Amino acid sequence: MQLREATPADHAVLHALWARTPGIQLRAEDALAPYCAYLARNPGFSLLAETDGRVVGCLLAGHDGRRGYLQHLAVDPGYRRRGIASALIAAVLARLAAQGIAKSHVFVLDAAPEALAFWRARFGWGERGDIRVFSTMEQSR
Repeated sequence: MQLREATPADHAVLHALWARTPGIQLRAEDALAPYCAYLARNPGFSLLAETDGRVVGCLLAGHDGRRGYLQHLAVDPGYRRRGIASALIAAVLARLAAQGIAKSHVFVLDAAPEALAFWRARFGWGERGDIRVFSTMEQSR
């Protein structure tokens, strides 16, 4: 397995991976143009895992100057339990730390039990009970 930076050319294969991954909810922001804008605003933080030239995992990441944000961690079901997700997380956190970002967040849907279990079992990650997330609601849903 090898890790590399995500590029705009990877969008189609990543979108397909996200679409078939339970717990990832696709939105308009996952289309090509917003994806490319995200990569441009956060260069070097979003990574892919490849095996035999095939993308088998990914993690989008960025920061706001204070906190890191991890999004769309996905590993192809046939490649799970091989340490791919852990390798992606470690590499992204190292890149964030190199920029002075010591704390990161990940948002997990309540309707994603596998993802919730994964993050609850991660050493160093704790589920917060002291905050609630509020988001602007799209009008077109």
